[in-house]
Amino acid sequence: MSELALTRWRLLLGAAAEHACGGLDATAAAREAALDWLYDREAFGEQAREEMRQRAGGLEGSVLSVPDWINEVHRLFPKETVERLERDAVERAGIHELVTDPKVLERIEPNPALLEAVLRTRHLMNPEVLVLARQLVARVVRELIEKLARELRQSTHGTLNRRRRTRVANARNFDAKATLRASLKHWDPARRQLGIDHALFATRQRRHLERWQLLLVVDQSGSMVSSVIHAAVTAACLHGLPGVDSHLIAFDTQVVDFTDRVDDPVECLMKVQLGGGTDIANAMAYAAQCIRAPRRAIVVLITDFFEGGSPHRLIGLTRDLVAQGTRVLGLAALDDRAEPAYDRELAQKLVAVGAEVGAMTPGQLAAWIGEKLR
Repeated sequence: MSELALTRWRLLLGAAAEHACGGLDATAAAREAALDWLYDREAFGEQAREEMRQRAGGLEGSVLSVPDWINEVHRLFPKETVERLERDAVERAGIHELVTDPKVLERIEPNPALLEAVLRTRHLMNPEVLVLARQLVARVVRELIEKLARELRQSTHGTLNRRRRTRVANARNFDAKATLRASLKHWDPARRQLGIDHALFATRQRRHLERWQLLLVVDQSGSMVSSVIHAAVTAACLHGLPGVDSHLIAFDTQVVDFTDRVDDPVECLMKVQLGGGTDIANAMAYAAQCIRAPRRAIVVLITDFFEGGSPHRLIGLTRDLVAQGTRVLGLAALDDRAEPAYDRELAQKLVAVGAEVGAMTPGQLAAWIGEKLR
C-alpha cells in the first residue's frame, strides 16, 4: 500500500491505527488535529465539549479556537473538503460559534447550513456580528434565488407553436422533430449520416395567466427552519410573476404576514421568530380571510402537521377551502433534500377532505405551481 493511502487510512481511523499505518508528517498531523477538534466533540458529546473549552495548561497539545480551526482547515484542505467540514460543524456538532464570531464570518464560505445557524443564533449576536451575518444571509439567499428562478422560468414559460416558424435561432425554440423530418431526404444509408440543410425554429406561445393568488403558509417552529428559508426564497421568486399575487404568512401560535416584504427575503428571514408552539388552524383561518377569488387561489401549507391547536378545526377549514374551489397543498418539507418527518395521521385526514399532501423541493413546488397556473 502506498504511503499516501496509509496516511489516508490513518486519518480515517485515528490514533488507534498508528501501529498499523505508521506515523504522520507535520502536515498530516495538523490535518488530524483539525479533524479531531471537530469529530471528537461530536463522538464524545457535550461533556467532552465542555472539557475542551475548560482545558488550560498541562502538557497536552494546544486547543484550537473556532477562528483558528477555520484558518487551519482553509490552509490544510481543498475547497470541497472545507465546505463539508464547515457544514458538519454546524449540522452535526452544533458549533454555533461559527456564526457568532466576526472573525469566523469574515472567512466562512456561505451555504444553507450556515444560514440556518445564523437564524437560530442571531439573537445572541452583537451589532457588529449581525451586520456580517446579514451579509452572509444575503449571499446565500441570492444563490438560492438564482437557482430557483431558473426552475421557475422553465415551469411557467410559454409552449412551442409548431404551426408557425420563426427566423429567430433560439435553442429554446428549436423544433427537433420538424428538423429531422425535413432532413430525411438527405439520409445517407452507407455512411449512416443525416445531413441537415437548415434547422427549424418554432414561435413560442405565451400561456395566458388569469390573476391568481398564491398563499405560502409556513410553520416557523425550530424544526422547520429549512422550510422557512426556502419558502421565503420561493415567495420572492414568484413575486412579480405575471398574473400571480404571492403572499408569505409565517406562524407559530401567532400569525405574522410578511406579504408587504415578500420581495425582500433577507429582511423576512432576519425578522422571523423561530420556535414556540404551533396553531396550524389559526394560520389557515387567517389565509382563508385573505382569499379574494376562491377558484383562483392556491394555499400551500408548509408544516410538520403536529397541530398544537384544534385538529378538528384545521380539517374543517381545509374542507371549506376545497369546497369553494381553492387548491390546498400540504408540504411536509421544503428544502433541497425534501426528507419529510410529519404527523401522517393528520395529513391523511386532510387528504380525505380534498387537500394534496406530499414533500417537495422548491424546484418541484415551482413545477407544481406552474401546472396549476396553466
